[in-house]
Amino acid sequence: MASLLLPETMGARTIDQDKSVDLLHGLVAIPSLSGDELEAATFLRDRMQSLGFDAHIDEAGSAVGRVGSGPISIVLLGHIDTVPGNIHVRLEEGVLYGRGAVDAKGPLAAFVAAAAAASGINATITVVGAVGEEAIGSLGANAVAQWLAPDFCIIGEPSGWDAVCLGYRGTVSFEYLLRQDARHTAGPGESAAEQALRFWNSLTEEIDVRNGEKSGFTAIGSSLRSFNTAGDGLHDEARLSIGLRLPPDVPSNSVTPLIVNLAGDGEIEYHGIQEGYQTHKRSGLTPPFLRSIRAAGGTPRFTRKLGTSDMNVVGPVWQCPIVAYGPGDSSLDHTPDERIVIDEYLKAIQVLTEVLNSL
Repeated sequence: MASLLLPETMGARTIDQDKSVDLLHGLVAIPSLSGDELEAATFLRDRMQSLGFDAHIDEAGSAVGRVGSGPISIVLLGHIDTVPGNIHVRLEEGVLYGRGAVDAKGPLAAFVAAAAAASGINATITVVGAVGEEAIGSLGANAVAQWLAPDFCIIGEPSGWDAVCLGYRGTVSFEYLLRQDARHTAGPGESAAEQALRFWNSLTEEIDVRNGEKSGFTAIGSSLRSFNTAGDGLHDEARLSIGLRLPPDVPSNSVTPLIVNLAGDGEIEYHGIQEGYQTHKRSGLTPPFLRSIRAAGGTPRFTRKLGTSDMNVVGPVWQCPIVAYGPGDSSLDHTPDERIVIDEYLKAIQVLTEVLNSL
């Protein structure tokens, strides 16, 4: 595989395609479930060091590498952890299969390759392979959020190589638990399961009313993640795991009272609350992305995502120009067929390199 020569406006640097693909393949081949990322973080640290980065593993366990020494500070924040699911790692006909190929080791590897190709510009570029993004708490991103705000930040998430993501919805993750004395199924009253189901139906009905004609990114989303019942002969219980997705203009404290009011005798335990966040097309990052995507032969697009990302963590704190970008089809996130097209991965590296030099 030949090296990719960058346009003259980007200098005489080249992107070694073989090394870039090898980096991605090696990273995807190492399992890195949330909470067990050390081997992958060590691999990434070592690879960054071999490319000239000053790299280390921080106290949170994230791989952090810096290159360049200019006054402009650019943070490329990706995540190295994945959700569960063992997918046989293989490269077939220009497509790499494996857990994390899209979400989000593809964008993270593209960050490293682009920062290495852009090194020497008048900036300090910091690449972060953060831990814990898929887990409640976003441990790595919350540690990074304590840094001084950079001049620019790019979040590593799959947007598609020709698209830039401007925002993410927030989330309220909680459990509903109802425990009551056991009763005969032929007796009067509702079972714990029936009451739990009534709570879920009432909640979704109220959300539908609040949404009105809204849909997609601007609407509140709801998902019933699990429904479990149990009994020991003396007591019965029903437990629901629920996630709500909130647009940036719907704060979490506008829905938590509703949840409590509808719960009745049930108990509510919150596991994670994160506010939605979005930037705008006038961000200082969007013009270089638009130019770079066009230069690579693409037609630029803007997207907003229905889930969350580490943008929700650092965006409100840093208040700097920020977007999310990375190769890959986000509809393959968390699926058993997760895969990334190598050509799109290489195009994303080209786009990112030109963006970094433009900044």
